[in-house]
Amino acid sequence: MFSIQKFFSHDSKFFDLLEASADETRASTRLLVELIKDRSHPHPLSDFALSRGKDKRITEQISEELVSTFVTGLEREDIETLSYAMYRICKTIEKFAERFNLAPQRLAGVDFSRQTDLMERATETLSQMVRLLRKTPPLETIKEMNDRLQAIEGEADDVMLDLLRGVYGGQYEPLQAMMVRDLYDLLEKVIDRCRDAGNVMSHIVLKNS
Repeated sequence: MFSIQKFFSHDSKFFDLLEASADETRASTRLLVELIKDRSHPHPLSDFALSRGKDKRITEQISEELVSTFVTGLEREDIETLSYAMYRICKTIEKFAERFNLAPQRLAGVDFSRQTDLMERATETLSQMVRLLRKTPPLETIKEMNDRLQAIEGEADDVMLDLLRGVYGGQYEPLQAMMVRDLYDLLEKVIDRCRDAGNVMSHIVLKNS
């Protein structure tokens, strides 16, 4: 197998930055779970902006390092694609927080736990996959973890359909139904973004195996 670690050892900074980006996706996820717990009033969203801002700077730093680094063990396009895929996760989480925070009191009794549980599983799996890149993972290992992400995304699709039955079935008054549908969609997108990033990593390992 092609040794990513040996060829890319002098560029471990890219692994460091990608792992830092994965950490921000998990941090943003934890912030979102905490935000949803208290719906009595709007909350400051500075922590979400801070986490997303950190991830944006990481993404920009990766782009800058790619310009100044002559040789990389992974293809430049793959590094940048993975970096951007993870940044989109934090960005979508922040968007959810912004919209949720507009009128959280109107969302009392709305259950987001099934989607957030899946989101936590997805970001945790993604973080594990990113950390394996540094260790020259066997293709089978990455494929197994990517299959796990695919299964989480498939389960999220089923959950979404089930939740929408309540929305379309008249469980909520019109304004609330509009809000709930929008927020369900954003949580679905977070999980989709995790799947996309997993596909990128699976593609990277496949190309270098």
